[in-house]
Amino acid sequence: MKVKYATIIVSDMEESIRFYTDVMGFEIASQHAPAPGLVITLMRSKGDAMVELIKNPHDEIGLYSIGMDVENLRATVEELRARGARITVEPVPISVGSLAFCEDPNGVKIALIQHN
Repeated sequence: MKVKYATIIVSDMEESIRFYTDVMGFEIASQHAPAPGLVITLMRSKGDAMVELIKNPHDEIGLYSIGMDVENLRATVEELRARGARITVEPVPISVGSLAFCEDPNGVKIALIQHN
């Protein structure tokens, strides 16, 4: 597994973008508006991991999840389950591959993503 991104739900997208570009030195990698009221901005720094900013009126503001790239999602889910992980969302297809979620002991969501 490799950390791919941290997802943060934001209240003000423009203010958050200014912070991550002007203060933290990130660059905008991409921006998407897949549905009304939903805006996603991927911010890139040095290295592979990114910060994903989401403006979405349905989720609580703050850290939403940590995203992990995996080679084989089904095998990873079964291995984590066998080790005692709480799987909160079983593997489902998404536009870039497939996705599942588990939680750490503090309730932090961990997105497990297999890209196609």
